[in-house]
Amino acid sequence: MNNVLLNRLNKICNTIYNVTKINVQFIDLFGNPRLQLVHHSIPTVLQSNNSNNIPLESHQTSNSYYYFMNSYDLEYIATDIWNNEVLEGSILVGPFISRVSETNFISDIIANNHLPVSQRKQLSHFYESLPAISKKEYESIGEILVTLCHHEPINVEKVTPKLDVSSIEQGNRKTVTEDDQHIIERRYEGEKKLMDLISRGDKKAIAQLSVDSRDLFDFSNRFPESPIRVTKNILLVFNTLCRIATEKGGVHPVYLHHISEKYAIWIERATTLRQLNKLGASMPYEYCNLVVTSSTRHYNPIVKKAIDYILLHLDQSLTLQEVAKSIHVNSTYLSRKFKEETKMNLIQFIHYKRIEEAKLYLRTGNKTITEIAFLVGFNDVNYFTRVFKKITSLTPSQYMNKSAFDDI
Repeated sequence: MNNVLLNRLNKICNTIYNVTKINVQFIDLFGNPRLQLVHHSIPTVLQSNNSNNIPLESHQTSNSYYYFMNSYDLEYIATDIWNNEVLEGSILVGPFISRVSETNFISDIIANNHLPVSQRKQLSHFYESLPAISKKEYESIGEILVTLCHHEPINVEKVTPKLDVSSIEQGNRKTVTEDDQHIIERRYEGEKKLMDLISRGDKKAIAQLSVDSRDLFDFSNRFPESPIRVTKNILLVFNTLCRIATEKGGVHPVYLHHISEKYAIWIERATTLRQLNKLGASMPYEYCNLVVTSSTRHYNPIVKKAIDYILLHLDQSLTLQEVAKSIHVNSTYLSRKFKEETKMNLIQFIHYKRIEEAKLYLRTGNKTITEIAFLVGFNDVNYFTRVFKKITSLTPSQYMNKSAFDDI
C-alpha cells in the first residue's frame, strides 16, 4: 500500500472519527487493523470471538456500505477501500447502538454469549457509554463514509477572521477580580462536603446540598460566548472529583473506571445545556449508588480483598481455601475475620451474592432454572434450589412466578 493511499485513509478515518466520536478502523484483507482511532475501549471479555470482523464474503465494488450487528448486539457500518480496482481492505465504524436497551438487555448478552456474570457492572457501564444513534443517523454516516471513500479528497483551507482580543482579555480580568472571596471559599467548602457525602453514599444529604448550593456552581454566565464548552469542562472536573470520592469510599477501581469513562463520553457527546445539567444532577447519585452497593471501605484490608475477589469471580469456583490462596492469607484467619466483620461466613456471603444475581435472570423468565444456576456459579441445580429457598423463603420457580405476577 503506497503512502498516497495511506494518507487518504488517515484523512477519511480522522474526519469520521472527529465528527461522530465513534471508533474508526482501517482493516486490511487479513483482518489486521492498520489504523485505529478509539473513543470507546471495548472490554476484553467482548473481544474473544473476532466479533469485529467484517463479513468478507459480501465484498463488492458498488458504492455501498455494510451494516451488521454481532452476537453482543454491537452495531457497525463499513465500506470497502479500492485502489485501482484492487481491494485493499475496509473501513469499520463502530461499535454503536441504535435501539433502547431493555431491562434484561445485559442479562441476555451475558447468558447468550456465556460471559461471566461478574462482568455485569463493567458491561452495563460500557453499553451505557456507547453512542446511541438512530437508524437515520447511522445511514447518514454510511452515506458520508461511502462518499469520502469514492472521491478524491480536495485541499481545504481554513480562514480565521482577526479578532480584537484586548477587550476579551480585559473582560476576563474583570471577571476574576469580581469573584467575591466569600463565594470562592463557599464553593471549595461545598466541594469538600460533596466529596465526603459521596464517599459515604449519603444520597439524601447530597439532595439537600444540591438545593442549598445551586447558585454556587453556575459558571455559565462567566463566559457567555461559550457556555456549553465551559459547562463541559466543569462537569469533566466534577466527574474526576466524584471518582476520587467514590474510590475513597472503598469502591474497587474496576467499577470506577467504567462509570468514569461513561460520564466523560456522555459529557462530550452532549449538545445542549439541558443535557449537561441533567448529567451533572445524576452523576453524584450514580457514584453514591456504587458506594452503597460495592464499597468495602468499612472492612479491614484482608476482608476487603476477599470481597473484591469474590465479586470479580462470582461465576467461578469459590471456596474458602481458593479465596484465601488467591489473596495470600491463611484460610482459618480469613474465615474468622470474615465472620467477625460481615456477620456471615464466607460461603454464606458467596451464596447471598449469587442468589442476588440469579434473581435478575429469574425476573426475565427467558432462561431455565438450570441455565441460571450454572450462570451464577452453581454446579448442582438441586443445591441451587435449596440455597435459594433458604435465603428467599421461595423456590426459584415460586420466585419466577411471583415476579411475573408482580409485573402485571
